[in-house]
Amino acid sequence: MSRRQQVVYLAAAWCLSYPDEELIGRVPLMRAALGEFPGAVADFAAVLELLESTPPMEVQAHYVREFDLGKRHALHLSYWTDGDTRRRGEVLGNFKKAYRQSDILVDTHGELPDYLPMVLEYAAVVELAAGRELLTRFRASLEMLRFGLLRDGLPHARVLQAVCATLPGKSPADEQAVMRMAGYGPPTEAVGLDPYDPRLLPVKGA
Repeated sequence: MSRRQQVVYLAAAWCLSYPDEELIGRVPLMRAALGEFPGAVADFAAVLELLESTPPMEVQAHYVREFDLGKRHALHLSYWTDGDTRRRGEVLGNFKKAYRQSDILVDTHGELPDYLPMVLEYAAVVELAAGRELLTRFRASLEMLRFGLLRDGLPHARVLQAVCATLPGKSPADEQAVMRMAGYGPPTEAVGLDPYDPRLLPVKGA
């Protein structure tokens, strides 16, 4: 089971990352690794097909439009729980703390530490248990992102579905159920106000 989870997390990390030439070249590797497990490739098939069959500049523009411009499909987990509030800094610090506790130096490549592809790759290749704990803690963020991608008809929704399927419990039926499950409201833009409560590549080093 742990091997399957690692493969799912790494494939998901790559499928949700900016599709540069190196990443597009990994599509056959992802297909081969997912193919080891019955049914695993199905949730990734549409994204892998998109990466293989779409001209690089077009697929890159699509990625920027859907994931970098605006926050409808925000890939930073704490955005969904804490928005732009003071509390978010504390939450980001907790991600950094988790990374520091591993025996491998985690290079964030200038990204915030709650960047989903980074968390997924951390779980896949650094510390599976600690990575799954972070994903489980932010299950509601994963589900809200999944619903957003599903609503906008993006194939990446199936990738989120595959990740959520590795975590305890069933996925909520709708976004309202996610909020009820987590016990908080939607993210707000509230910098300076009192908040409501509610690629990573590992490199050896100190």
